[in-house]
Amino acid sequence: MSLQAMRKPHRRGLTLRRAVDNTLTYTALVTMSFVFLFPCLWLILASFSKSGSLYDTRGFFPASYSLQTFAALFTDDVNGLYPYKRWFFNTLYVASMSCVLGTVLVILTGYVMSRFRFKGRDGIKRLTLVLGMFPGFMGMTAIYIIMAQLGLLNQLEALIFLYAGTAPMGYLVQKGYFDTIPFTIHEAARIDGATNLQIFTRITLPLSKPMIVYTALTQFAWPWSDCLLPKLLLKNREQWTVAVGLFSMPETHFSRFAAGSVFIAVPIVILYFCLVKHIVNGLTAGAVKG
Repeated sequence: MSLQAMRKPHRRGLTLRRAVDNTLTYTALVTMSFVFLFPCLWLILASFSKSGSLYDTRGFFPASYSLQTFAALFTDDVNGLYPYKRWFFNTLYVASMSCVLGTVLVILTGYVMSRFRFKGRDGIKRLTLVLGMFPGFMGMTAIYIIMAQLGLLNQLEALIFLYAGTAPMGYLVQKGYFDTIPFTIHEAARIDGATNLQIFTRITLPLSKPMIVYTALTQFAWPWSDCLLPKLLLKNREQWTVAVGLFSMPETHFSRFAAGSVFIAVPIVILYFCLVKHIVNGLTAGAVKG
């Protein structure tokens, strides 16, 4: 038997095995996608429910549909109980300010930990890793007492301070990205007489656009959807964020809850789709080194 004739059955076996593997893989991916997407689809359809109640459904879907719920979000606050417009602008204010301040602090922290060598640097890295192992809610009682003593309860600025102040704890991805920038570029700039600030602003930042975009988006998304801290610190209904307000709605206003959830998700989804290229580049480059 010739060598070519012996290879043909082997190739057929590999082709058949590859086809079976691909079929199983795509079947699993499609199934998982359906499992994750079905709740989102159900929530979107529920937001168009005409009756507004969770119990007025046919199976999983509303019995009748209407656009009235979305209009009522901004026109009818149900006697001041659900001022969605106020909640939305509160959330936008907190998320935007936290994004700006948090991004600056995280980028600066990552840059310093990447480019400078100083006493206690390794200890800070170890302490950051250890503290990152503890869940955030462990410090909620202490946060509430401190904010109460400082008179910062029911203040949106207190949320901004907390989100921005705790942001540098997650500097490791940014540090990993800065580690990928060759030191020779900075050394050449120093030979030309550039200061540390000039190196950072004129060389490092222009080369770090993917990481800046990734950091800004993550710093925006966290306050945008967080419910725990606003629920803890904001007692006045007028000061609530959207997440806290939606959490307070009963089952009889479920379509309003669903419409509010869909509306608040739209901006962040659009940002992700528009910036996905920079997000992936920043995240993968920042994971190269630690």
